[in-house]
Amino acid sequence: MPPTFRIAADSDADFLLGVMQEYYVYDGHAFDRSRARAALLTFLREPSFGRAWLICDGEVAVGYIVLTFGYSLEYLGRDAFIDEFFLRESHRGRGWGRETLNFVEEQARAAGVRSIHLEVVRSNTRAKDVYRRAGYTDHEHYLMSKWIERGFAKPGPGAP
Repeated sequence: MPPTFRIAADSDADFLLGVMQEYYVYDGHAFDRSRARAALLTFLREPSFGRAWLICDGEVAVGYIVLTFGYSLEYLGRDAFIDEFFLRESHRGRGWGRETLNFVEEQARAAGVRSIHLEVVRSNTRAKDVYRRAGYTDHEHYLMSKWIERGFAKPGPGAP
């Protein structure tokens, strides 16, 4: 049975925070539940930021994917970023990753998006293979980031 998708809502926050934490542990990112909750609810309540979907096996959610919207002159207009994508181990290796990427691509096209970007941890070869087979290419660019929030420090590896 293929996956189904459901737009995420405020009522899904507890599930999403749980799988976000699983994903962050899997990829080695720090996780601060209260800050993650605030960011998640802000995102879910503002459609201009993007969309989040639950990936479902029947009625049971087994993962999620988040698409954030942007704009790029280089890519000639509206673009998007797959900010987070996590599928529980029980549902990997079944083609669900590819199905999810196809679904998000169609949703992005319908929203006027011209290109989709993503990042993947360099050591996650399994995910890189899925993304390459789905048509994503490495441009030999580095994603560089700078945390500029003065109100608090971005949690680092190993933070609670």
